[in-house]
Amino acid sequence: MLLVLLRSYRSCLLIDDSSLLTALKILRIIARLNVGGPARHVVWLTDGLRANGYDTVLVTGVVPSGEDDMTYFAQSAGVTPHVIPQMSREISLRDALASWKVFRLMLRERPGLVHTHTAKAGTVGRVAGLLYRWLTPAALIGKPRACRFVHTYHGHVFHSYYGPAKTKLFLTIERALARLVTDRIIVVSEQQRREIHEDFRVGTPEQYAVVPLGLDLSLFSGWQAKRSRLREELSTSDDELLIGIVGRLTEIKNHAMFLQVAARLKELNTSLDERRMRFIIIGDGSLRGTLEEQAGELRLADDVVFLGTREDPEFFYPALDVVALTSHNEGTPLTLIEAMASERPVISTAVGGVVDLLGAKLADGDGYTVCERGISVKSGDVEGFAQALRRLLRDEGLRKELSGRGREFVTRNYAKERLISDISNLYEQLLHEKAGA
Repeated sequence: MLLVLLRSYRSCLLIDDSSLLTALKILRIIARLNVGGPARHVVWLTDGLRANGYDTVLVTGVVPSGEDDMTYFAQSAGVTPHVIPQMSREISLRDALASWKVFRLMLRERPGLVHTHTAKAGTVGRVAGLLYRWLTPAALIGKPRACRFVHTYHGHVFHSYYGPAKTKLFLTIERALARLVTDRIIVVSEQQRREIHEDFRVGTPEQYAVVPLGLDLSLFSGWQAKRSRLREELSTSDDELLIGIVGRLTEIKNHAMFLQVAARLKELNTSLDERRMRFIIIGDGSLRGTLEEQAGELRLADDVVFLGTREDPEFFYPALDVVALTSHNEGTPLTLIEAMASERPVISTAVGGVVDLLGAKLADGDGYTVCERGISVKSGDVEGFAQALRRLLRDEGLRKELSGRGREFVTRNYAKERLISDISNLYEQLLHEKAGA
């Protein structure tokens, strides 16, 4: 459809066929394909947009030691990333070389649109984009290369990641890049748009587009038949309550709070109708050893299970009775969407796009809020989280109500097909604007 639209402008705009083909080339850049929602997101888009006439080159950095690599996920979708080794998570002089290599790749691929994902790739890719736009002879007469630039915030690093000085530097860079070389800023929730634009003053209102995440919902169908698999693996009886947390073992996810909540919950009740509780940690990362030590110090060694990274979400979510999230900062966490798709009740700190996922407030509790599709707790509030989890574990009816509404909400709003359609429409709009210009 897009190709036909662009061809319809050819005669009046004097664009030849090679220019049209260039307009359909996409360069998609992400810092690394580590375990998490952003890696799946870029692979789904790269694969799914082929049918819409887009030829996409996926550019990534390398996954550092201590983090699990999801390159296998890209390969399973028939996507072979172009790897730039110098693009890493931390700021260093290597970033200049990474930007130069991305610029050289742009010269070779001649993209009509560059789409960056996550903070580091957004900086490296858009700095390269400035060079690509203006390092051309035509720039001398005010005609830079015609290329559109889109950046997606899956989360942000404007609080809870770094100290004040580094955070201020990152914010200054983001504001400058939004002004100089960004045509559209994509956020994954309305809450995130308010935070990044209104609170941190990045970009203009016209630049923003809210495009929620999408995932393969078919993976989570028929969850009832899958509930026993992980529970059998763990030798867990049917009456045991499993509380799970899913995510990388890094500071921002605040697994230390999850363990503190587990310890406090044990203090609040020695039993819940005589049902045993076990706390399941799914994911891996640099903090695993520290967290295992903490579990021992809190006398939770027999109650906490570290499962490491799992590649079977369609089986481990159904086994859980509650899915928890204790992060300091989030965009829209894929783990909560997957939990809702599996009809699991969720409880989370009220950070970032979590607010939009959980929905409107229904009632206040003792340090927590019962929302339409889950329970929210103030960030860092161990006592409130423990009280909320206690309420949820004791009230099976509430668990069923929240999980049912969550499943319906995700089915309606978070399909992978909707994501691909939204991004395709956004690209079409941008390329149409370029053609009209």
